[in-house]
Amino acid sequence: MLWDALGAVRDLGRLHDIASVLIRYGFGDMVRRIGMSGALEKAGKALNWRAPEELAHLAPPARVRRALEELGPSFVKLGQVLATRVDLFPPEWIDELSKLQDEAPPLPFEQLRAQLEEDLGAPPEDIFTGFDTTALAAASLAQVHRARLPDGTPVILKIRRPGIRPVIEADIRLMERLAEIVDADSPDLRRYRPKEVVRQFVLSLRRELDFAAEARNAERVARNLEDREDIVIPRVYWEWTCERLNVQDYVDGVSGREVRLLPAAGLSAKLLAERGATAVLTMILQDGFFHADPHPGNVYYLKDNRIAFIDFGMVGRLSENRRYQVAQVLNALVSQDAPVVADVLLDWSGDSDTHVNEEALRTEIDAFVDQYRGVPLERLDVTAMLSDVVTILREHGLALPPDLVLLVKAFITLEGLGRQLDPAFDMASEAAPYLQQALLTHMAPKAVAKRGWRTLSNTVSLLTDLPRDLRQLIKSAQRGKMQIQVDVPPLDRFTERMDKASNRVALAILTAAMIVGSSIVISVEKEPLLAGFPPLGVSGFVLALIGAVVVVFSIIRSGR
Repeated sequence: MLWDALGAVRDLGRLHDIASVLIRYGFGDMVRRIGMSGALEKAGKALNWRAPEELAHLAPPARVRRALEELGPSFVKLGQVLATRVDLFPPEWIDELSKLQDEAPPLPFEQLRAQLEEDLGAPPEDIFTGFDTTALAAASLAQVHRARLPDGTPVILKIRRPGIRPVIEADIRLMERLAEIVDADSPDLRRYRPKEVVRQFVLSLRRELDFAAEARNAERVARNLEDREDIVIPRVYWEWTCERLNVQDYVDGVSGREVRLLPAAGLSAKLLAERGATAVLTMILQDGFFHADPHPGNVYYLKDNRIAFIDFGMVGRLSENRRYQVAQVLNALVSQDAPVVADVLLDWSGDSDTHVNEEALRTEIDAFVDQYRGVPLERLDVTAMLSDVVTILREHGLALPPDLVLLVKAFITLEGLGRQLDPAFDMASEAAPYLQQALLTHMAPKAVAKRGWRTLSNTVSLLTDLPRDLRQLIKSAQRGKMQIQVDVPPLDRFTERMDKASNRVALAILTAAMIVGSSIVISVEKEPLLAGFPPLGVSGFVLALIGAVVVVFSIIRSGR
């Protein structure tokens, strides 16, 4: 039950806010299924909590988006993470969640001053010239102010909102608890992997709270692309950058949201599409470290048809083996090798606890592969193919690892960005050389020798340690210290429910005993009396009444 899961009274007020928003937006059934109903639903009726009339005609994805926006910055960030899970949610949900904008009204600068002076070590006016106290932009976690260095270089200061971390941590605690409850008590919602999604969200959000980590990500990408003069990554000024502050070059160009202004600025949309695609593909398939959210708001177009990427709070990482697997899947599609596609997909979802009907999965993959018969790699619709892959996995209850989720999202976002610039943009043609290079790199003699040496070393180490491990195993068995643990999650949940039921029974028996005992005490006339009754007997009846109320509410709240 929810109330047993809540370990901190300080979060109850926030929990009430969450439940009230969900009920008001028409998700009372969800509240009930995760154990938050009871008094809250009754209070909702008493206070006339109703979904706004305009929401009555909205589809569930739109209502969820509106509810997340009202719940505040943490939940907006959660929605943005959910928008990356193309392997869990169908396209209409992804499209709606992608509309979530991380915007917030700016704070007056005087509310930021004390923290900013602490991070800078001096008032900003003493370090920068032309410091602008009016925010250039504001989001849920930070706001941006413009300034100039003493040499005239324009910079921006990205300042974290004071006091935001405790608020975020409170929401994280509630999300983690709610995810545990949903996973344990709601089989129909468990397929959305609430604990995994919340875990991914928590990691992403905590990284975004650390502006120094964001700056390190930007510098790493800048080093990887240092030979690309057409790509600009803002320079970071480390003498002032820390966890709560990021000082970097100001980017003056055409925002990716204002493509209509490109002709007036003398920029070529077609050339920008090609350069942006090659830059992101280089990050993904060559470097294995990429901007995971290259949406229009994070891209600026500069003179001489250069492109600037900003905001590296969300990045993805792909190992060499993972890059090879992506290329392997695409190559297997072209060569009609369905077993290879099936093996890679099963390997990708290998950590899933869902029972997989491999025969049905392989049959569906055979049909999927047949769609691409005779299609050369350079004519392959990469984004459509990846969307089909995640649809197959989703229908079979499988999920992609987090690194591949970000990869798929980046591919889809990149194609959308390219098509926005150039309707004739062909993602497959741009990606083909990088995919072929990934295959060649994996099969190069040096790479093969390196993997072979690693495998040989591991095998020798295993054989060397085997006698010692067997001796320790036998000794443990002889001493009676060997233990075998069998983990059966449904049995654990059953045991937990039995414990709760036993507690209720024990409390009910104790309440009954107090009633009987108090009746006996009252029947015996003793001095002193309180309103004609012995105080001890009256106290017993009061405690028994409290116990009875607790038992009744516990039963009602459990829904059983």
